[in-house]
Amino acid sequence: MRVGSSASDSRAVSISDLKVQTTPQRVRARVQFATVCGSMYLAGWNDGTTGPLLPRIQKVYGLNFVVVSLIFVFACIGFLSGAFANLYLDGRFGFGKVSSACQVLAYAIEAGALPFPAFVLGYAINGFGLALQYTQSNGFVASLKSKPEVKMGIIHAVSAGALSSPLAATQFAQLPHWSLHYLCSLGIAFINTVLLVAVFGLKTQDECLAQIGQPAGKKGTSEKSQFSQILRLREVHLLAFFLLIYVGVEVTVGGWMVTYIIYVRGGGPSSGYISSGFFGGLMIGRVGLLWVNKTASLYPVYSMQRNRPQISQVGERRVLFIYVILAIGLELIVWLVPSLIGGGVAISIIGMLLGPMYPIAVNHAVRILPEWLITGSISWIAGFGQAGSALLPFLNGAIASKTGIKSLQPFLISMMAFMIVLWALVPRTARRTE
Repeated sequence: MRVGSSASDSRAVSISDLKVQTTPQRVRARVQFATVCGSMYLAGWNDGTTGPLLPRIQKVYGLNFVVVSLIFVFACIGFLSGAFANLYLDGRFGFGKVSSACQVLAYAIEAGALPFPAFVLGYAINGFGLALQYTQSNGFVASLKSKPEVKMGIIHAVSAGALSSPLAATQFAQLPHWSLHYLCSLGIAFINTVLLVAVFGLKTQDECLAQIGQPAGKKGTSEKSQFSQILRLREVHLLAFFLLIYVGVEVTVGGWMVTYIIYVRGGGPSSGYISSGFFGGLMIGRVGLLWVNKTASLYPVYSMQRNRPQISQVGERRVLFIYVILAIGLELIVWLVPSLIGGGVAISIIGMLLGPMYPIAVNHAVRILPEWLITGSISWIAGFGQAGSALLPFLNGAIASKTGIKSLQPFLISMMAFMIVLWALVPRTARRTE
């Protein structure tokens, strides 16, 4: 087995695959990708819902910061369970259906504004479904031969459905029947389920890829199970922990920043729109900064491995460091400058800088991990990373219960600094030996 593969080899494979595609296969490929985008929109919609509703949930149930943060604890349990279960469920129940069905059930529970224990149970079920949705969608797009980097940026831009959900959630948070917002989520989840069943049927990912003329990727020749091989890769764990912190920072900003603006900066009921500004920045960053990432990747860095010079495209890797450093600087502005408008603008720009980080990390994983383990590895990395959307918001809530919500900014800055450390530890070059 050869060690490494150049970018030109990868492009040649993609062009070859496109030539053998028939017109019906190209149409089906576009329909499949559009359906995956719809699933990621629902995931983003869910991420943007909690922040504007959190102060209202806290008031209705009479909870302090620690207890209301149990929402994130139960979601974390669901995320981790979904990450472990994905490899088993995808091969037996097909692509996408279990995740969407879990979300329909969860939103039905939450819409009823049941007692708080039942309400947080809905978050656990939803977390399980979201983990499956993220892992399967990322794994599917990472497996595509035609422009996977661009499509990865697009699906994560679409996941900024979080841009639209705070607009609705902010209005519902001021109404007597605030929980009816979850009926909107239920409707979107139901439509998503219907589309997944109609487009993907009950087929596995490999079967769905075969429908668009793309054969399954290489399989390992080792006798060890695929899951065991994945868990033995240091690169997988570093990327998984990086995404755990990244997703945690993203959702902590979107979830707790509204509370921070209300209590520390004296914002009114419309402060929930700041969450929309943040997720709008995410969407712009994931699409608008694609050309920056692409330009950065055109500057290869040469490394020596087994006494042979090899090309390792790490331009995107360096750009991510710049994005994090700039985000930390803007977070300091939000913390130290007592301006409501200035803070809102800075938060939006922070979202734009954070936006491209997830696609960059996933694309880097595709470059450095063994080809036969890419789909399973991306699934695990995405599922484990998604647990950060529950873990870090809970930790912030626990800290805020003792020190006040003013602790949000130093917490976010420390987590962003930790992201720099983790990203520096991620290898630059590919592992291609079995």
